[in-house]
Amino acid sequence: MIEPSIEPRGLKSGPEASGETPPPEPIPHWPGRLISLGGFQVYVRTAPAGRDSAGRDSADAEPGEPALCVHGLEGSSRNWTDLIELLRPRLACDALDLPGFGDSPPRPDGRYSIAALAQTVIALIERSGRGPLHLLGNSLGGAVCVHVAAARPDLIRTLTLISPALPDPRPRLDLLRFPLMSVPGVGARLLRQLQHLPAERRVADVIATCFSDPRRFPQARLTAEVAALTRRDTFDYAAAAMIGSVRTLTAETLRGAGRPAWRDAARITAPTLVIYGRDDRLVDARMAGRAAHAFGNARIVVMPNTGHVAHMEHPHLVAAEIGVLLAAASRAGQTGPAGRVQSAAAGRAREFPLAPAG
Repeated sequence: MIEPSIEPRGLKSGPEASGETPPPEPIPHWPGRLISLGGFQVYVRTAPAGRDSAGRDSADAEPGEPALCVHGLEGSSRNWTDLIELLRPRLACDALDLPGFGDSPPRPDGRYSIAALAQTVIALIERSGRGPLHLLGNSLGGAVCVHVAAARPDLIRTLTLISPALPDPRPRLDLLRFPLMSVPGVGARLLRQLQHLPAERRVADVIATCFSDPRRFPQARLTAEVAALTRRDTFDYAAAAMIGSVRTLTAETLRGAGRPAWRDAARITAPTLVIYGRDDRLVDARMAGRAAHAFGNARIVVMPNTGHVAHMEHPHLVAAEIGVLLAAASRAGQTGPAGRVQSAAAGRAREFPLAPAG
């Protein structure tokens, strides 16, 4: 059994508060291209295949195990840049822009349901021929990855979920804007009001919401995100993508009181890592207890001083946790005919106390 854990602890609050040397300039985002999935396209960023014996990027180096990263609401493939670098060369990661986000145009049918987005991810894995692979998802992308892993276990080696947006039926007044955006006409009006705010203010608000300590977001990345949002404001489908995705999350919570999504989680057999941020303002870290019961073969980690995007706020810590997942999967399982790791511990998990922040 892969034991649930609560670690690591004692994180700093940022370079300014701790007296640490400020971090170096962030690496450039990985290049990407549009890939056709039949009737539509998605934009996929790809890191170099591997490194040679001197540690240099090399197309001739032995590639790592294939992996695919799926971003959350209002995110893009750019969210995974730093984590992808830390996972190389063990994992050869792609990161896609979900339809209607980043550099991906919307699906022709305009669907943003979990099932439609999962269908997109499955189509990409099959089109690339890289499956079975390691699947990583954050927030909305985490909910999509749960559906993919439950529906197509043959495509998944391991599953990593970072603050997955699985249904939480408990009412939260601070998140009332999400169901409000699902009301016909209201969502479009709210978005129009937001667009009157400068792009710099909107990006800063998202970072403040998603990070435990917004000072951890590099200034160079902030500039890039402002430019990307300014460009996105010119797309005629941007509002529809946002409203459609919010309606999807609202519908998932209301559908059977959220039970179908959690039943999907219980069906997953792949070794799974689920990371929650203790200071997450969007996905309550207390959902870690339910996740420990629902996922049959999972290790649950609650990170203190961490918000909604642990892979961006603490990429080194997330990379280390993924390393634990990969090592445990290698020790515990054999790769079966379907190409996924089989574990004798599947079907067993237990609840655990949550660690206090800091």
